[in-house]
Amino acid sequence: MGPTDEFELEARRRGYRRVAGLDEAGRGPLAGPVVAAAVILPTRCRLAGINDSKQVSELERTRLYEVIIQRARAVAVGVATEQEIDRLNILEATRLAMSRALTSLTPSADCLLIDAVTLPNLAIPSRSIIKGDTLSMSIAAASIVAKVTRDRLMAMHHQAYPVYNFLSHKGYGTEEHLQRLAQHGPCAIHRRTFSPVAQLIRGHQQARPLPRTGSGETQGRFSDHP
Repeated sequence: MGPTDEFELEARRRGYRRVAGLDEAGRGPLAGPVVAAAVILPTRCRLAGINDSKQVSELERTRLYEVIIQRARAVAVGVATEQEIDRLNILEATRLAMSRALTSLTPSADCLLIDAVTLPNLAIPSRSIIKGDTLSMSIAAASIVAKVTRDRLMAMHHQAYPVYNFLSHKGYGTEEHLQRLAQHGPCAIHRRTFSPVAQLIRGHQQARPLPRTGSGETQGRFSDHP
């Protein structure tokens, strides 16, 4: 059946007028950012073919993205970098990207429908919906916007780091990506805390020989003093 606007209509019956769907793309990859999108659709908006971005072909996602941008009352995107993912963990980085998307939304939302995640310290009501991108029209729209935006960012990274072929796998842990990662080692956009990137880094550190002096003695000594 696909997503409907029943959750949005229920929120409007409660008096809310700017109901935003919120979703992310890129929690699982080994490289690149996590991207969140917030979308406010008009009342009774019908988007033929809309669904969870993972259930839609790349060509259809691109078409739907353009339709959403044209028809939505508001669309905004937030990004958390791979460095922020490593520093915060992926859940908190996802929340950060979502918060950034909400902050950029104009007009601002007065009610949120979020795919699975909960956001603390919100100033407006929210509802977390498991598999929301398959049930809610506005969450599905946010899913499409987030996915297309992230794919385009990864295409830009492909230009900078072509040996990893990010254009093909978008940073996910495919067999091809793992092979190229083992061959070339991680680049600047790889997530250092994600396995197998972390395992690869540890392996390189353990295998690295200590530098030696010309006499063959190990250079430097451990000191008992700080």
